[in-house]
Amino acid sequence: TKISKFFILLQTNQRERTFPMPHPSRHTAKRRLLTAAAVLLAVLLAAGAAGYGLFTGSITDRDSVVCIPENTSFEALCDTLSAEGRITRPGRFRIVARAMGADRKIRSGRYELHAGMSAHRIVSMLRSGSQTPLRVTFNNIRTMPQLASVLGRQLRADSAAFAAMLLDDSVAARYGFRPEEFIGMFIPDTYEVYWTVSPDAFAERMNREYRRFWSGTRQERLRRTGLTEKEVAILASIIDEETNRTDEMPVMAGVYINRLHRGIPLQADPTVRYAIGDFTLKRILNRHLKVDSPYNTYQHAGLPPGPIRMPSVAAIDAVLGYAEHDYLYFCARPDFSGYHAFARTLAEHNRNARAYAAALDRRGIR
Repeated sequence: TKISKFFILLQTNQRERTFPMPHPSRHTAKRRLLTAAAVLLAVLLAAGAAGYGLFTGSITDRDSVVCIPENTSFEALCDTLSAEGRITRPGRFRIVARAMGADRKIRSGRYELHAGMSAHRIVSMLRSGSQTPLRVTFNNIRTMPQLASVLGRQLRADSAAFAAMLLDDSVAARYGFRPEEFIGMFIPDTYEVYWTVSPDAFAERMNREYRRFWSGTRQERLRRTGLTEKEVAILASIIDEETNRTDEMPVMAGVYINRLHRGIPLQADPTVRYAIGDFTLKRILNRHLKVDSPYNTYQHAGLPPGPIRMPSVAAIDAVLGYAEHDYLYFCARPDFSGYHAFARTLAEHNRNARAYAAALDRRGIR
């Protein structure tokens, strides 16, 4: 009947409306999950690569040196590193330094930067204070203030700080020297030291170098001279002022050793210049010989109280290896070659001296 057909159709539609919707397949869901994971991994890898490059990428394209004084602020450090193109990416350095905590404490020192260094490497070096030592050279020094000036130009402490140490009698006494002898403790050479070395630490280092210098064969040769280490330094300082010809230094040393052994005054012109305080004097006259000073070896027999300059290694070794002969005199040659004429007798020496004086007159040297 029509009514029966209506109820059958109604039930059929009802079943269609309540039939569950089909679910996505498991393979489709898995693909979506893998895609999302891949995207996330790519993002993480990209971020990691950027971070890795931030720490490891080069920020220097040339070699340079940076000196960082005490109490340098982080901003001042960044300015110093940026100056003159020491680093090429200041922003990257700031980020890495802050990430590593180096912005809170800056360690002073002298640091060498090399081309291709990363921000991480530079920050690690600065944070740990891994300084590069520098080579400090001093030679041809006449006075302690001059030595202080040389050191002050090369190291962090200024010349006034070094002068205060070098001229302190108590420092000299600490190492067994009288003040007038102290310059003999400093052996001229080239030394590797840290830029931040203090004056007192530098003196300690020089004392170690002095003891090392006077060990071994030099002690054996010292006994031959009959002099002490300090006396050798005094005599060597005179020889340094007499000649720069190292090949004749042992002969000259032999002259002075002969005079010391015989009790004859050294009569060394450089000691007169030192007593007067004028190293520029080219001609020593009779009036100069009368200067009242324990350094005037024309008036006082034996060695002066201390070195008249920092003795060179060459002159020290010349004294230790002095030539054995019977010369008692020497005088500069009139050819101004820098060499000297040696004599056994006073008469011979006077002839040499007259020839040299005549050469001075010809050149108008008064």
